[in-house]
Amino acid sequence: MNIQAKKYTLLISLLLSFSLLGGCATIEGEADPDDPLESFNRAMYSFNDTLDRAVLKPVAQGYNAVLPDPVNKGVSNFFSNIDDIVVLFNDILQLKFEQTLSDGARILFNTSFGLLGIFDVASSLDLPKHNEDFGQTLGYWGVDTGAYIVWPFFGPSNVRDTIGLIGDAYVNPLYDVDPGNDRAALIAVDLIDTRAGLLSASKILKEAALDPYLFVRDAYLQRRQNLVYDGNPPKPKFDE
Repeated sequence: MNIQAKKYTLLISLLLSFSLLGGCATIEGEADPDDPLESFNRAMYSFNDTLDRAVLKPVAQGYNAVLPDPVNKGVSNFFSNIDDIVVLFNDILQLKFEQTLSDGARILFNTSFGLLGIFDVASSLDLPKHNEDFGQTLGYWGVDTGAYIVWPFFGPSNVRDTIGLIGDAYVNPLYDVDPGNDRAALIAVDLIDTRAGLLSASKILKEAALDPYLFVRDAYLQRRQNLVYDGNPPKPKFDE
């Protein structure tokens, strides 16, 4: 295990330990069963929202304003191609062999003919992008989600998806870049590019949600369940 992976594992371990302590402090009878850490989560949501409005959103808006659309699209494609390596790793773990071949070919074409992924030539060849990560892999093999958690800086998650971050970190090429300014710059650009792509969604959230925290929580949980079951989640069971 390299030093970066050790740091990542230690961070996740500390966060999970804190979540368990928070769960023990929950007042019996007052907690939502899907969100037993709601008090902590709301505080972290408020922190992240303040940080976003003060720093990330203005930077993302400037990023969109400065970069021409073709350049912006090329940056997004480049990081999407890197993400496809994580997707391929989880395809294999979930025994999705047909999807493994498709995503492997997608990486090959976009990395070569697409100039390291700057151009998405694979989609035009009927090789669509898929969404897989280690959190979904754990869910595929029956691991329960655990409590919903909002982490500072990381945002919405749950116990299973938090653990899943470790597996994805091992295979994400961004974390194999030599430590220092190069790795930090790549991760920062990836973060800003992702946030820039969510500007329209954040506007809809602000206008549509009476309680943005509940809206984000429910949307996150439903989306994650939908991804784990590839768009066909089991029907909820109700008491008679």
